[in-house]
Amino acid sequence: MTSPASAESDGKPVTCMVIGGGNRGYGYSKYAKAFPAEFKIVGVAEPRDFYRQRLQDEHQIPQGSVFKDWRDAANKDKFADCVIIATPDREHKGPAIALAKKGYHILLEKPMAVTEEECREIVTACKENNTLLAVCHVLRYSPWAKKLKEIIDSGEIGDVVNIQHTEPVGYWHFAHSFVRGNWRNESESACSLLAKCCHDVDLLCHWMSPQKCIRVSSFGSVSHFKKSDKPKDAGDRCMDCKIERDCPYSAKKIYLDLVKQGHVGWPLKVIAEVPDIESVTDALKNGPYGRCVYECDNDVMSHQVTNFQFDNGATASLTMVAFTSRLCAREVKVYGTKGEITCDAGYLPKLKVFNFLTECTREVECRSESAGVLGGHGGADYHLMRSFVGALRSGNRELIQTGSDETLASHLLVFAAEKARKENRVVEF
Repeated sequence: MTSPASAESDGKPVTCMVIGGGNRGYGYSKYAKAFPAEFKIVGVAEPRDFYRQRLQDEHQIPQGSVFKDWRDAANKDKFADCVIIATPDREHKGPAIALAKKGYHILLEKPMAVTEEECREIVTACKENNTLLAVCHVLRYSPWAKKLKEIIDSGEIGDVVNIQHTEPVGYWHFAHSFVRGNWRNESESACSLLAKCCHDVDLLCHWMSPQKCIRVSSFGSVSHFKKSDKPKDAGDRCMDCKIERDCPYSAKKIYLDLVKQGHVGWPLKVIAEVPDIESVTDALKNGPYGRCVYECDNDVMSHQVTNFQFDNGATASLTMVAFTSRLCAREVKVYGTKGEITCDAGYLPKLKVFNFLTECTREVECRSESAGVLGGHGGADYHLMRSFVGALRSGNRELIQTGSDETLASHLLVFAAEKARKENRVVEF
């Protein structure tokens, strides 16, 4: 198989078209601003005027390479080396397959797709057209996750027999994204295990490799965010609710307080194009983010435990829970036959390695080198983009850690886990 086209030999930057100019597409595009000699945005397809115009203006994209619909871009001759696809989850398959056939290399926002069949179709299209596919499981590129794998592979803690991995979503973050927001309803997006935790299933597969998962079970429920838990005298919207001040999920508290503090980034930029007191207040009065959390159409799990058994007898568990003070700061414990690793992947990620023989603990700090504008996911967004651009510039596909085969394997485990939960049984591979 030949390597992807390299832009290094002629000294030109890798050129890219962004499909979907919202939070993630816009975020990844910032790599071009930080490293213009390596990466250049030359096209955009985005149906919303504000987000399309923002990318066009920031990157000085010519009008002939600006589209409202990705299909119009796909109908043109190939004019960039790669594409970033950051459309809504259920709209990944169409542009991924069409643009793979055009020969574009692809950086695809996670999840790859929302069904097993669509994931397989995307992988097949990329392989048949020899296009590089990198899926945005950004945590795999983070220094703490890579260091944890390095320690496991070194044999320092012996053979791994169990991993306990917790994803604390954060009480207000879950309310924002999975109760009021875009990922609240499975029929419109995906189950929360796929939308939020395909990152984490991917990490478990990576850390346990070369062992393969052979069976999976899963349990979860929709807790608290339902009409039966609505407090007496609560309104349907936070802006006119009598007891809003006593509710931890108050939209006024979550959003308006941030505006007053001068914050204009996520999550405010999700609910208002230009966040200020007036625009955010209007969004809370009239939009989905001002709804009472007990009056939404959410049906995705607010907490879920998934168990995995591997072919060597080792086990792993993933706990996803909404009701936490920590915001997506993963907690990991790895138990081996000669020691254990504890990881707090918070603001300053740190690993602690305990040796059974010496009964000593050593600490490993995992600070992330990051271009300031690419600090998302603790700097992992930067490491992902550096790997993707580096792979295209050098022709070295091994820089991509979350390619088609690895991503498909971990996605299949997510689909199996949901099957196990819904059918109340153990699913075997």
